[in-house]
Amino acid sequence: MHAASQIKIGISSCLLGEPVRFDSGHKKNAYITGVLNDYFEFVPFCPEVAIGLGIPRETIRLVSIDNAVRCVGTKNTDLDVTKKLDDVAEEQRHWHDDLSGYIVKKDSPSCGMERVKIYSKGAPNRKGIGIYAKRLMDNYPFLPVEEEGRLENAQLRENFIHRVYIYSRWKNMCAEDFSISGLQQFHAKHKYILMSHNQQQARALGALLANSNGDELNALADQYLHSLMAILKIIATKKNHVNTLQHLQGYLKTNIDADDKAELNAVIADYRNGLLPLIVPITLLRHHFRKYPNEYITQSYYMAPHPGELMLLNDI
Repeated sequence: MHAASQIKIGISSCLLGEPVRFDSGHKKNAYITGVLNDYFEFVPFCPEVAIGLGIPRETIRLVSIDNAVRCVGTKNTDLDVTKKLDDVAEEQRHWHDDLSGYIVKKDSPSCGMERVKIYSKGAPNRKGIGIYAKRLMDNYPFLPVEEEGRLENAQLRENFIHRVYIYSRWKNMCAEDFSISGLQQFHAKHKYILMSHNQQQARALGALLANSNGDELNALADQYLHSLMAILKIIATKKNHVNTLQHLQGYLKTNIDADDKAELNAVIADYRNGLLPLIVPITLLRHHFRKYPNEYITQSYYMAPHPGELMLLNDI
């Protein structure tokens, strides 16, 4: 078990194999239980069971009634659990506060993150959010939330995992070294990750800190976190990764010889063309920086990610 198992992620109970579904079944997810389980501490919760709906139980769905979204029984429309699901999300704040991410069950009227069916006059549209999930995301707008189905996509998976680790490190920084210098150091360590998501916004975020004199630190931190998580939601592209790798390569230009430069260029080109995963050029860069250390680069999480992040780089 890795040390980062202490990073807590909330999860819909059925995804861990708990038989809490309306039909007494589960939706155990092999990737979550077989891979991610080694890197995180999962905190399971089923809001439908928590509010007293039995196992098995009547299915519920989102329905548009008088321009409001209600969560009601599919057979017994008098069964309206909207307020109970909203309230139960509010009641879980005591442990939600400790989370660095949340994985929810897609399409669920209680837990779905997006595109949940809302019925109007019997016809569905996919514009809904599960009642429990909506309250959770309203309460914690920066908390990384993802659906289990989307984790099958390597880029979306990388995006979610990066956000979880970075949000966890943010929370630790706020608890231990909440100062302008701590904030600037945090940014320096994450600069190249941010560049791989959006270079222009990453530079703007750096300028925000550089131009601050440390006054109104709480307001600055709120503004920084808002921009940080918005940048991280942008899917990192091959083009941006290549630009980031070449930027890092620039720090070696006076150290490595022509053959090493040619090899590095070829490996970056092979990554760009889809012949190699991202971990290969990063590993080669790390090799050169071990020979020619640069403290600024060495401290970068882009170059030395956590094992959980490293594992994911094999896929992209």
